[in-house]
Amino acid sequence: MRKEVQMSIKMEPELRDQFVAVAASVHRPAAQIVRELMRLYIAQQQQPNQATRAAMEELEQGKGMRFASADELFKDLEI
Repeated sequence: MRKEVQMSIKMEPELRDQFVAVAASVHRPAAQIVRELMRLYIAQQQQPNQATRAAMEELEQGKGMRFASADELFKDLEI
């Protein structure tokens, strides 16, 4: 059995009112939409972005830059 917990989110009253109104207009609970948005956000963060995918493809083709350590990479990126 899955346990559910509550979560509080601070936001502008106007944003909340608009969101609840739009959710009601499509006959869906606002909480259900928030859960779906959270799942989508998590999935997007777990997938490499376009630049990362391009760099990975270059490395697979023997192109691109390789670094001996994360420190060298960060130095190259000026981070």
